[in-house]
Amino acid sequence: MGEVTAVHAPDSGEHRAVHWEHFSHGADVGIRGVGATMAEAFAQAALALTAAMCDVASVRPLEVSEIVCRAPSPELLLVDWLNAIVYAIATEHRIFSEFDVRIDQRELHALIKGEPIDRDRHQPAVEIKGATHTSLRVAQEPDGRWVAQCVIDV
Repeated sequence: MGEVTAVHAPDSGEHRAVHWEHFSHGADVGIRGVGATMAEAFAQAALALTAAMCDVASVRPLEVSEIVCRAPSPELLLVDWLNAIVYAIATEHRIFSEFDVRIDQRELHALIKGEPIDRDRHQPAVEIKGATHTSLRVAQEPDGRWVAQCVIDV
């Protein structure tokens, strides 16, 4: 794993059971979500995606979109999920800060909440081109936590 450059732990406990983080990867950005379930880890990875663009706290959860993805493996499901968010950002011109994710077998259903991009308020730092297969990993750790990670092309 690369060097961690940013970490957000909403539970702020030492164990950080649920959190997202960025890790360095050349010119691109590594994102990692950690949670008690695979769905929580996917939601945290989505927060890391948003945080690569702007301060997540600046994004109001005003409008809801639905995303459904299917893939033959958890790793490919993660890439499809993140790329569906990138597509929504690009086509709906919105940015998202809340992710309610359910995973059943190899199918993901999510409600994502956000608002139209306000360049002055959100001050997007980068344009995310997409999730890649680089450093792609979805796994349950020995302590029971799930990790979902990959590198995003910026």
